Amino acid sequence: MSVRPYVVASVAVSLDGRIDDAGPDRLVLSGPDDLDRVDGVRAGVDAILVGAGTVRSDDPRLLVRSPERRAARVARGLAETPLRVVLSGGGPLDPAACVFTGPPTLVLTPGAGGVAAALEQLREHGVERLLVEGGATVHTAFLAADLVDELHVAVAPILVGGGPRFVHAGAFPPARWRLAGVDTVGDVAVLRLLRGPRG
Repeated sequence: MSVRPYVVASVAVSLDGRIDDAGPDRLVLSGPDDLDRVDGVRAGVDAILVGAGTVRSDDPRLLVRSPERRAARVARGLAETPLRVVLSGGGPLDPAACVFTGPPTLVLTPGAGGVAAALEQLREHGVERLLVEGGATVHTAFLAADLVDELHVAVAPILVGGGPRFVHAGAFPPARWRLAGVDTVGDVAVLRLLRGPRG
């Protein structure tokens, strides 16, 4: 039995590595086909995690959307949708946010233990497979702690030119990942990568 959940990190980026532009509205990088692919990934995990900043800026629901996938989970004795998890460093969260409607949501404030402590708590909740959907601060924390086992990067054919990147610069030493597959999903290229050696 694993001492921590298997962690899959998922992100959509532009050709120039941005996850959003500098404008006030959220930039949608994935198309319908890629959103459906992500829905399939969600259906196969025990929990979906985002940071408090993502809840405040994007107001995600973090649900499995497909009725067929929800039904398949129920047939396997699971809840319709994975446990929803918000990783928070503190500060208020709107109780009316979408992530707090419907199925239960777990808010973790791991403090000094960081994301490793959060993973320990999730393991205690029976989570064996975790999907991390961002944002940049959360992705950076998991990657810097070397706690991502599998990375899905959907590259959209868009040049943004400004805005936040997928991870914060200089947060960790270089790491080479092993390319496990590349798929074309609509107009998006999806890279599936596995952990490689550090350095």
